[in-house]
Amino acid sequence: MHKENISASEALKKLQDGNQRYLTAETSTGNISSILRKKTTDEGQLPYAIVITCSDSRVIPESIFMAGIGEIFVIRVAGNVMDNHQLGSVEYAADHLGTKLVVVLGHTHCGAVGAALAGGGEGYIKYLTDEIRRAIGDEKDETKACCLNVQQSVSVINEKLHLADDVKVCGAVYHIDSGKVEFLD
Repeated sequence: MHKENISASEALKKLQDGNQRYLTAETSTGNISSILRKKTTDEGQLPYAIVITCSDSRVIPESIFMAGIGEIFVIRVAGNVMDNHQLGSVEYAADHLGTKLVVVLGHTHCGAVGAALAGGGEGYIKYLTDEIRRAIGDEKDETKACCLNVQQSVSVINEKLHLADDVKVCGAVYHIDSGKVEFLD
């Protein structure tokens, strides 16, 4: 059993407020103190949001949402695609940590989406681009393709996981040029 956590709507508001602060910030205000490290060591984590996002080094959820240690459960994979590993991580955070909000965070200028639009990749990259190509179909516009890819991952989570009724799953796109997060739901 898990500790009680804030609601999905409260978590979404925290993410939105954090992103607003980020848009004009020069440094991150997330708490990374030794006191908080000790507290989360002793008492465990209680993240208010699960964020599945791309591995792109320009996409830093803790900074984008001005969050500190223990606030966001981040799952990263190129192209923010969902497989059993990512699904297991979402299930863990929702069921065992009591997190009520799941956000699939895509981003503009995504290399994985770009590779899928260009026809795919080789080697293990092909696993990512094949998944993205299934999500985007014949779409040629990069931003629309990004949104379709996010929506596909949201659908996979909703279809495959049996999350509690008070857990909300939504999609979002991070605009790397402006820093703004656009929530799709």
